[in-house]
Amino acid sequence: MTDTTQAVFKARRTTLAVPGSSTRMIEKSKGLNSDAVFLDLEDAVSPLVKAEARLNIIAGLNEGGYDNRLRSVRINAVSTQWALDDVNTVVRGAGHNLDAIILPKTGTVSDVQWLSGRLDELEKEIGLAAGSIGIEVQIEDALGLVNVDAIAASNSRIETLIFGPADFMASINMRTLVVGQQPVGYTEGDAYHYILMRLLIAGRAFGKQVIDGPYLQIKDLEGLAKVSHRSAALGFDGKWALHPDQIDTINEIFSPSQDDYDHSELILDAYDFHTSAAGGARGAVMLGSEMIDEASRKMALVMSAKGRAAGLVRTKSFDPEA
Repeated sequence: MTDTTQAVFKARRTTLAVPGSSTRMIEKSKGLNSDAVFLDLEDAVSPLVKAEARLNIIAGLNEGGYDNRLRSVRINAVSTQWALDDVNTVVRGAGHNLDAIILPKTGTVSDVQWLSGRLDELEKEIGLAAGSIGIEVQIEDALGLVNVDAIAASNSRIETLIFGPADFMASINMRTLVVGQQPVGYTEGDAYHYILMRLLIAGRAFGKQVIDGPYLQIKDLEGLAKVSHRSAALGFDGKWALHPDQIDTINEIFSPSQDDYDHSELILDAYDFHTSAAGGARGAVMLGSEMIDEASRKMALVMSAKGRAAGLVRTKSFDPEA
């Protein structure tokens, strides 16, 4: 993976979930400060109104107003009676204004291949270039986690791995009703650490973004901050928001601090200078009291990309004489 590609995958991504059944929320989502929006046909939509929701989503996508934000639609799981109609209707109706399809409850490679095959046919049918519509896979049960390496490597359309915490907790019989919080009685370590790291390693191994799922207690911003800090610290690229009030908290936590951003830029400047002929062509150098080398440069690239994506402006300049 090149440094440029790596920087793109390390940019912050706060994704707002919007029920496809609500035309009001679809319209409101266009003016909110999220990095991405997904319009939902799955859990947030009653079976009785899924057909209507498809039409709402098509209208919302075609009307535009999302600027440069990523636009995704979450279809129903492959095993349901709605999945095929979801894909056919939405892509035929708004494929030219759609960036990705979110595939929930992805358990096996065959789930991905079914969706990719259908997208192959639809892109050709409506005149889109092959591979124009990406796939974001949502891992929501034990089977999906066991197969996550194979899933991540299975198809070039896959752009993102997403953790689905509520369904996952149910699938393993975790004894809590609060999504993301530690189960009562679990006092040693973090009950989610293995799951999150497993997803993260699979994503990084195959060049995918990795996104943390939602926190359902929408008025509990303190709880949201706690679970967001956990996945942000590990290296996740972003998190889903279920309510507009959650966006600012997630944006802040998944963006670097000003000090960290400034320091990353100083590392990059110092390394570039000291490894050049003018700077002595050295491989390991000092930045103040800190030794930096090629590994330091790679770490700084990640932080600087996050800062730039968040719109931070550096406040410190590198001085080779200091």
